[in-house]
Amino acid sequence: MTHYLAELYSPKAAWLTLSPEQRQAFFATIGSGMGGLSELGIEPLAFGQTDSSQLHPAQQQFFAIWKFSDKAAVTALLEAIAATGWHDYFDTINAAGEATDMNTHLAQLAAC
Repeated sequence: MTHYLAELYSPKAAWLTLSPEQRQAFFATIGSGMGGLSELGIEPLAFGQTDSSQLHPAQQQFFAIWKFSDKAAVTALLEAIAATGWHDYFDTINAAGEATDMNTHLAQLAAC
């Protein structure tokens, strides 16, 4: 069953103190690990800056949306992200789960 991950994140003080060269070196490390994602059933869908003008906006500045073939692929990506040191530089919230249809989701909400 297809799974999705929505990441919301903002830079921490540790990120803001890095030089442009240090930031690029960090991104180069992350980029080198992105090549084999599709082989693991991981598909990046969208990345961007959150829009604070919308109703009930996120407090985090940025988002990433991912699609996965299964739960194991979600776990693999989250572990890989953590291993890069990402969380040293970005305050992150992860919302991950199995996709369902609207009626099933409404039933989930009704069951709360």
